[in-house]
Amino acid sequence: MEKYFDINEQGFSIRCKVYFEKDIHNLNHIVLATYGFGGNKDNKAIEKFAERITTKYKGFGVVCFDWPCHGKDARNKLILDECLTYMDLVIKHIKEEMGAEAVYNYSSSFGAYVTLCYLHDHENPFRKIAFRCPAIKMYDSMAAHVTEDDWNNLNKGKEILRGYDRKIKISLEFLESLKVNDVSTYDYMDYADDIIMIHGTKDEMAPIEVAEEFSENNVIELIKVENADHPFSNPKYMDFAIQKIQEFFEP
Repeated sequence: MEKYFDINEQGFSIRCKVYFEKDIHNLNHIVLATYGFGGNKDNKAIEKFAERITTKYKGFGVVCFDWPCHGKDARNKLILDECLTYMDLVIKHIKEEMGAEAVYNYSSSFGAYVTLCYLHDHENPFRKIAFRCPAIKMYDSMAAHVTEDDWNNLNKGKEILRGYDRKIKISLEFLESLKVNDVSTYDYMDYADDIIMIHGTKDEMAPIEVAEEFSENNVIELIKVENADHPFSNPKYMDFAIQKIQEFFEP
């Protein structure tokens, strides 16, 4: 089952969605699931993951939300600090309003990057964390697709558009914030035992070599999936990833 709800705090209205098996009022374990740049809370990969884990483990729920400027969010300027605020407010809601005893994190691509930023700035609120195709070098991933004309516009103070169903305005300020917050240089060894990374060897958006170096530097388990691309578009590879994450999240 699923239900939409909003979190209205600090002048923000965060559009959220929760997946659950039977009783929404009896969710002791909640997974906060986040997706990549340009996606939304109705993400099919998260939906598949939610269906699997809520039926496998009693009392599990999955919560996802629209990042600023994504999906049905009302904001029109993407700011990294606001992404972190959204995550903080959703975690607070999961704990205080939904009463979860344990919070987990399943994030991919840009969502994994924001989670890593969050861990650097806050204490770790998650019992377990699973990253699929994390965009550890988020600035490099985005800058690689900026044309010369786009750079000219950005340097003039203009914004460029990126995204899929909804076009997102990207400013030079946002790109600079990605460069400054280089999570590949941060230390996550204190959390290493509670994190796994799953990455495809044919990922062109977030190269496997970056994931390998990051996992080695932080002693984080890295599960490589041969021939998987960035979105894990092959259903067999996605099923494998979900299985590994379910096992890791076993209560």
